[in-house]
Amino acid sequence: MEQEDHQLLLPLVEEENICLPLPINVVSRYWNIELPMAEAVESAKKYSDFNGSIMIEGIELAERHGLSLKIVHSSLTELKMIIDAGIPPIVILPGIPEITQHASVITGYSEEDKTILHYIQKGNQEGEQQEGAIPQDIFDREWSEEGRLLIIMAPSDTLSGIVLENNSQDKSNRLCFNSEKFNILKNTNEALAALKEAIELDSNNSTALHLYGSMLNQQNSLECVSFYERSLKINNKSYLTFNALGNFYLKTNQFEKAENSYSKAIEINPKRSAKIYKNRAYIREKQNKNSDAKEDLKSYLKYFPQAPDRGIIEQAIREI
Repeated sequence: MEQEDHQLLLPLVEEENICLPLPINVVSRYWNIELPMAEAVESAKKYSDFNGSIMIEGIELAERHGLSLKIVHSSLTELKMIIDAGIPPIVILPGIPEITQHASVITGYSEEDKTILHYIQKGNQEGEQQEGAIPQDIFDREWSEEGRLLIIMAPSDTLSGIVLENNSQDKSNRLCFNSEKFNILKNTNEALAALKEAIELDSNNSTALHLYGSMLNQQNSLECVSFYERSLKINNKSYLTFNALGNFYLKTNQFEKAENSYSKAIEINPKRSAKIYKNRAYIREKQNKNSDAKEDLKSYLKYFPQAPDRGIIEQAIREI
């Protein structure tokens, strides 16, 4: 019996801009819609000091040129259903070390190999797309760190035929992306207002609760703890939330709680950030847990071999 094909052929695209992230450009081209780079370049002028991608700018650009979008917290089953409907979904995943998150286009899956296929930017000699296969269980574990956030982009008639588990979340999630844009522009009040509205629309939106907590954390408000805790009740696999909670407890000298929060984040993903080990080492040294602190400093250098403070850390390891 022939294996069913669950793969979509996407065009090879290399052009991107902070206001036209690569995943948005790739999926638009898949639908034969070429988004004007000039428009993205114009929008990018507002963000002269920013290096990352601003997803909401790309989303709004795609909508202006005829595509419809939904942003939902999803599941592996739903992801596969969307692929089988001929739509390449965009997922939010943990970033490579020290980058908070990145968006990735999913091009298919293999039930036989139990893998999820990602779009990779560089093509082969024929100029065709290449795919990176990730074991399904690893993909789902990493995706769950971001609350299984999913962006579906398609012409409206195609999108309207898709029945989603969490269809009502779209506006709430969109406000989260808007708040990040406001944050980059240093419009704190607008960012907070967007997140407040996102939580009012969906009190179980773990992303909105985390982001709101983080804004309160920036303001050194004790209230951030309750928002982080609410977020963790909904998604207890959120590395970023445990890490942020650890950061708050560290700066308020609650060392035991900080250590506990960092340890939970590390349990979820030991390789995601090197800095978390340095923070936990500092806390452990304060609590006279010297051998544990030494191991953490070794882990910091293991995951960040090019650390600018490598010499200082190596000396600290010798002296502890």
